Amino acid sequence: MKLTNKFGLPTTIINVLRRPLYSKGGAHLSVTEMMTSPRIVQLRRRHFDDIEEDASELVWSVFGSAIHNILQHGSDENHIVEERLFCEIDGWSISGAIDLQEIEPDGVRISDYKCTSVWSVMNEKLDWQRQLNSYAYLVKRVKNLPIKELQIVAILRDWSAREAEAKDDYPRAPIVCISIPLWPFEMQEQYIKQRVHAHAEALFDAESGGNLSACQPEDMWERPTLYAIKKRNNKRATYVLKNEEEARNQVEQLGDPYEIEVRPGERVRCERFCSVSPWCDQYKTYLSEKANERT
Repeated sequence: MKLTNKFGLPTTIINVLRRPLYSKGGAHLSVTEMMTSPRIVQLRRRHFDDIEEDASELVWSVFGSAIHNILQHGSDENHIVEERLFCEIDGWSISGAIDLQEIEPDGVRISDYKCTSVWSVMNEKLDWQRQLNSYAYLVKRVKNLPIKELQIVAILRDWSAREAEAKDDYPRAPIVCISIPLWPFEMQEQYIKQRVHAHAEALFDAESGGNLSACQPEDMWERPTLYAIKKRNNKRATYVLKNEEEARNQVEQLGDPYEIEVRPGERVRCERFCSVSPWCDQYKTYLSEKANERT
């Protein structure tokens, strides 16, 4: 991977970013990689030497690593910090580095630290459930210990005291603990096996010259096209609908001066956050289709 420095960040930061901050310990897949789209994983492996990432895009990963390192010093005698566990699923080695395991008489509390945004804690993230339950599976499978609780410890990098005072649903403090639903062990295992199977298929396709399976809407952080019904010259919409026909019917009922404002859908990850989009035929087809719609 090629690291660029478009904004002239200090050499010390660049040197830190050049050093590997993460390792899956020789496993076929880490939990984080397992959760990722198999298409993205295979394209990253195929084009790793060609990928360019700017240092400015990786700065928050450094902050996250620094926070992890600091919080290790707060452990007690019943705490296990930064332990990487391994297990084999259908011939694939899976590993996960667990930030904190609190060993108590009635079971283990698993915590994962996130240096994240306020938006992330105000909107449900299914990936947090998947990650923490995969860790729970590893602890149960490897250590045969009962799991009592899962939680995210979120450190909010953009928290605002003013917003906290003004909004009831805004986090009360710049650090919050979020309880994560604990799945049954069988459900955890089923999820992991499904992901391993998907990655095994993608690896076979990549090595045999086949077509990689497509990313799903959730992989691409896809937002659908929306139809906003609003009065002319108003900024705020009266209604926002997903179906164009429903929107047209609604405008006919409301009459003048209401109109439809089309808010085009987008694939947020592909357009702004996917390092392999330049080599993705699925994304190229999507861009071509969008261009045809505009002509």
